[in-house]
Parts: sequence; C-alpha cells; structure tokens
Amino acid sequence: MLESTDLLQEKHLPTSPSSRPNAKDVARLAGVSTATVSRALNTPEQVDVQTRQLVQEAVTKLRYVPHGAAKALRSARSQMIGAIVPSFDYALYARTTSAMQTVLDAKGYSVVLAEHHYDLKAELRTTEQLIRHGVDAFVFVGLSHDPALFSLLENYGRPYVLTWGVDPLGRHPSIGFDNRAATFALTRHLITLGHTRFGLLSARTEGNDRAMERGAGVRTALAQAGLALADDCVAYGSIDLATTTEMMRGLLKLDAAHRPTAVIGTNDVFAVGAMLACREAGVSIPGDISVAGCDNTDLGATQTPPLTSIRTPITEIGRAAAEQVIARLEGRSYAHSQSLPFDIVIRSSVGPPPS
Repeated sequence: MLESTDLLQEKHLPTSPSSRPNAKDVARLAGVSTATVSRALNTPEQVDVQTRQLVQEAVTKLRYVPHGAAKALRSARSQMIGAIVPSFDYALYARTTSAMQTVLDAKGYSVVLAEHHYDLKAELRTTEQLIRHGVDAFVFVGLSHDPALFSLLENYGRPYVLTWGVDPLGRHPSIGFDNRAATFALTRHLITLGHTRFGLLSARTEGNDRAMERGAGVRTALAQAGLALADDCVAYGSIDLATTTEMMRGLLKLDAAHRPTAVIGTNDVFAVGAMLACREAGVSIPGDISVAGCDNTDLGATQTPPLTSIRTPITEIGRAAAEQVIARLEGRSYAHSQSLPFDIVIRSSVGPPPS
C-alpha cells in the first residue's frame, strides 16, 4: 500500500548528509519500488497520478537527480541554457530568444526552449525537469514568478536572469526596461493631443507583470492629468487578432458620449485588433479614434495608417541575457541589473480628438 505524503518520515532520508540520494532513497521515501520510481520519471504515462505525485514529492524533498543527468549537474558543463517563455504564439519572445541563441551559439552553448502559458506552477515544474536533464542556466520572462522557483534554482546552484523588466528592489538579476514608464510616456503624448476619454485593451494580468505594469502606466498618466479609465473602456483577453478585434468591437458599441477617442493596446496585437474593428465599423483612424500600441512590431508598422507604438529593446534583451549567463557560468563579473532604453515611435494612427 502506498504511504500518504503526510506519513513520509525522516527515517527514509539518506543516512549520511553528504551522500548523494539515489533511486532507492526515492523509493523508500515514496513507499514504492525502485522500478516504479523509474517508470514515474521516464514513462510517467504508465503510472497512476497518485503514485507520480508521491514520487515527485520524494524527488523534490531529496533533490534527487537521475543518474543520466548527474554527471552534467556535477560538471555544470552541459552547454545548455534553458529559456522558458510564457507563449510561443507571441512573436516577440521568438525574436528575443533568437538574439540570445546567436550570442550563445558563438560561445558553444545551445538553447532549450519551453513555454508555460502564463501558468507559474507549470513554469516551476518545467524548470525542475530541465534541471534534472542538466541544463546549466536559465532565462525567464518577467519579474513575477512562484517563490519556489528561486528556492529551486538556489538549491541546485543554477544561475538565472529575469528579462523584459528590471527588478526595482534588486533581488534578482534582471535585464529589461521600465514597462510602466513606457506606457506612461505614450499616454502623456495622447493627453497633450487633447484626448480625455481613453480605452485600454490588455493581455490578462495573472502571471503577466508586463501587462500589469503597462496598464498601470496608462492609469498613472491619466490620474496625474485628473482623468481616469472607465470600467467599460477596459477589456482583457488573449493575444490573438480575432480576440483583440472582438474586444474593440465592445468598445465601439458604447454611446458617442462615452466611447474613447484614444485606445492603447498593451502590445501591437491589441492595437491592430482595434484598428481592424474600426475599419470594419467605418470608424476613421485617427479622425474618430486614435490607436497606439507597444513593442513596435512589423505588424503595426505596416498597417494603414501605420501604428504609433513604443519601440522596446526586443533583441537587445536577448543578447544581454546571453552575455550575462555566459559570464556567470565562466566566473566573470557581470551587471546585476540592466535597464535598457525605449522610445515612442509616432506615426499617423494618432492625432487630436474629433472636435
């Protein structure tokens, strides 16, 4: 009979503190056979959920590394860097990772790419799996992560860097830019054009500090001007054109007195979705509604009219992240935090509000 996780006792731990845990230790702690441990780690689909959970908990408690990865972990020379991104669907993460790979490849390293779909528990599980396969160091997106992630990385001595944001408290190595300041500057520009009614189309903020900070930048700029975002002028959704277009359709249904005259997307996909909905409804851009985005992608720049957007350091982040992890693995000095510049690219999708 399997032991409950509440009954896993210290008597099952390795007797010598300096000894490296093995599969037998995991089996004793989980209350299963060593063959079951092997199946749970190598062919988990052949093991029931309860047993897999017991084995995984024992592996985590013992910090057990399967034999195949143990040599790589001891030598710290697998030459693999883990890049874990929120989604493969958003092209910017691919561009950042490509820039990172270029630098790493020149130094003999390879990138192992994974996604977590904005699920921070999934990010933690993926990181554990890559550590067991001997990955040397990690690059993560954003500043918000499960606290257990940092404990895991510290326990195994895995260097890491956070990207697309700069940790204001300096707790973690980070490379990025000030997302809040970027949208603050964009919103201020629209306010100077005379806009007072704003709309915001945003990615969901759960597990996504970039979207949260960009929305906060808009709200802060409005508050300083004595303005505010009306609840019915804000919409959240996934990052795809079909969804973002539908989000804007909702804003266009508002009566003329309440409909925003300026709409900001927390990235260019949201802004282009807004433009598609406006064209569909016969709403002039920028005559009736000004539209602006963030990240200055080709998707926005090639619209008619071309999209005003925030140029963010997409490839610079990737190169800087690669250079930092290489420096740390080679024992060289490195900059703990790097704040890279952004700028506003003004194009003809924005103008004064309708008179």
